[in-house]
Parts: sequence; structure tokens; C-alpha cells
Amino acid sequence: MSETVQESPAAAEATDSPANDESSPEVSNTEALLVQEGDVAGDYLERLLDLLDYDGDIDLDVEAGRAVVSIDGGSDLEKLVGGRGQVLEALQELTRLAVQQDTGVRSRLMLDVAGWRAGRREELSDIGRSTAEEVLKSGQEARLRPMTPFERKIIHDAVAAIDGVYSESEGEEPNRKVVVFKS
Repeated sequence: MSETVQESPAAAEATDSPANDESSPEVSNTEALLVQEGDVAGDYLERLLDLLDYDGDIDLDVEAGRAVVSIDGGSDLEKLVGGRGQVLEALQELTRLAVQQDTGVRSRLMLDVAGWRAGRREELSDIGRSTAEEVLKSGQEARLRPMTPFERKIIHDAVAAIDGVYSESEGEEPNRKVVVFKS
């Protein structure tokens, strides 16, 4: 298993730029905490993979103020995703709890296994765009099926990128869904 820590270009620029001298300690502390979260999560997930006897490479990154951990490689990893990502969601929550137990800080860590979230993000962006375009043409609101918070965020972002429409979430978990309206 390999473990790498990659720092996003924006984060590196924020910590290295002389123009940001006043905020550098705060940015550096935040960045250091996110890297620490990734390290704790990586150790936790590596132990889990060893227990399961699964092969996988763990990559650590920091993106948009959030630690991001990806597991790629072995053929058994899809079992860690489950149907509609349910196992992945549970594993992400367990990993966040492990990080919180170690650091004392609630984690917003994002976990991806076998590229599932990346692929799902692309699929959901397409759904958001096509739904927004359909609402623009028809003028009628559209309700999507219930989704996880991760899925709804991707839909909202895709809809927000199109002029003339907007979206809201309605309902209670686990049946919360996105509704797209014409402006």
C-alpha cells in the first residue's frame, strides 16, 4: 500500500505567498490540521484494508478547505462502495469519527473509493444541467429523487451554473430531494 500527501496548488500558494503574510499562520495552521486529518484517516483506512485483506493505494490531498482521502487499486474495493454508495457513506462517517477521536475536532473529510465519488460527481452534474435545461424549456419545476447531502450539493452547483433557474432542497432525511425552479 502506498500513501502520498498532495497539497493543492491553491493551498501551497496561500501558504507561500508573501502577499498573505498576515494570514499565513492561520492558513498554515488550517492546512496543517487538514494534513493531520488526512494522515489519521490514512492510518485508520490502512488498518481496515489490512484487516479485510484488501489491496489498495491510499492518496491524501487537501482541496477546498477539506481533507480528501482516496483509495484506489484492488478489485475488492467496490465492496467498500456498496449499492448507491451506502457502504462508502458509512465508511466515511466511521473515518471522520476516528479522526475526531484523534484530533478532538469534527472532521469534514471526504472519502472516495475506487473513483466512485468522482464518477458520481460527473453523472450528477449532467443530471443537474439537463434538469435545469428542461425546466428552462418547459417552465415547470422538476423534483428529483431523494439524494444524499453529497449528491444534492453537486446538483445545486450544476443548476447554479445555469442562468434562469435555481434549486432548493425539500423534505426530511433520508427522503430529502432537490427541486429545480425557473427564475
